[in-house]
Amino acid sequence: MAGTQGARKEVARNRRARREYQIEDTMEVGLVLTGSEVKSLREGRASISEAYAGEEKGELALINAHIPEYKPAEPFNHEPRRVRRLLAHRREKDRLLGLIRRDGYTLVPMSLYFNPRGIAKLEIGLARGKKLADKREDVKKRDWERQKARLLREKG
Repeated sequence: MAGTQGARKEVARNRRARREYQIEDTMEVGLVLTGSEVKSLREGRASISEAYAGEEKGELALINAHIPEYKPAEPFNHEPRRVRRLLAHRREKDRLLGLIRRDGYTLVPMSLYFNPRGIAKLEIGLARGKKLADKREDVKKRDWERQKARLLREKG
């Protein structure tokens, strides 16, 4: 997936994901969308900051993602916060559902984008929630790295 970074057109990013959760693994999954949802995404209008992925009727689903209505499709529009099914290979889906059920992991949407072929994809992260102390530790580490870089710049 690292090779597709430059070619993908990002629609929405969850900036809080890495701050609030410890991401252990990421993967790309597809989404089942209606036509008006795709049109709305192509305009760059979507929010996944409050969304999460979970189990819905034995399937992976994106819950609470907001894709606003597409005005020109007025009589056939979609519901902005509907539950959207996620598409993954059977083995991946079973592994993720098992980790959610047994080990208390959370699936956090990281970014929503169009791949080079123009297909809407979602990057989800397998995560554990951070404790307040972990967040403070991250801030300390980031500040120290900044200070270290500044000192090296001044001396060098």
